[in-house]
Amino acid sequence: MAPPTRQRRFPTRATRRLLCAAALAVTSLSAFAQSADEAVVQASAAAAKPAPAKAEAPRSRADAAASATLAALLPHLAASDTIPLMDRSAMFAGDLSRLLSAYDASRSVANATDAALANDSDGKVQSILRRAMALLGTPYRWGGTSPDAGFDCSGLVGYVFRTALGIELPRVSREMASQTGNELIKDRAALVAGDLVFFGRRGRVDHVGIYVGDGRFLHAPSTGKDVRTDTLLSGYWGDKFMQARRVEL
Repeated sequence: MAPPTRQRRFPTRATRRLLCAAALAVTSLSAFAQSADEAVVQASAAAAKPAPAKAEAPRSRADAAASATLAALLPHLAASDTIPLMDRSAMFAGDLSRLLSAYDASRSVANATDAALANDSDGKVQSILRRAMALLGTPYRWGGTSPDAGFDCSGLVGYVFRTALGIELPRVSREMASQTGNELIKDRAALVAGDLVFFGRRGRVDHVGIYVGDGRFLHAPSTGKDVRTDTLLSGYWGDKFMQARRVEL
């Protein structure tokens, strides 16, 4: 006896409507991001002619935002029809809201960093960034405080500030976070390059890195990993972010 033929499942009308709405939302996000960035470019062009090398930057950021949105939403859009339509719609709306917030936040921190570097007349922030970036790829080692021995998170931060500007910081991250002489920052949109960013759980700081701009920070993550940059606007580190301190340079 021949095995029963498996009937192919077609999306329900409600699912097709949701997919169409998702595609429209992704397209709208790309258009929104492009129009916002183009408005900034046009306003800047009235004061000074933009450099040719940066002409494609707005479109690249807009495309990146749209691509990130689509990548995050695809798992929900491809889910089986066993998920109720209202539940799937709520999941879709929540993801879209978070992605839009992250995109707006990245624009805010980028603008703040640009302003900080523009006011860096003595080059101190640039010195910190150059020294920090030169350590990318250095292995993590618990208790490490030098490129030869490797770094843990606070060892890396202390080494950068000590060798770049001669500034001595406390040895451990929680003591760095409690230095009242350095400005406390809790809003990620107010961060500028060179700020110390702190992470933890249950109100206890257990990790530190150096903010380098565009929503990213440089740090020594953990055993088996090398010094690298990660985003603090979303994901694992975004959820663990607690506060920042601006060291008096």
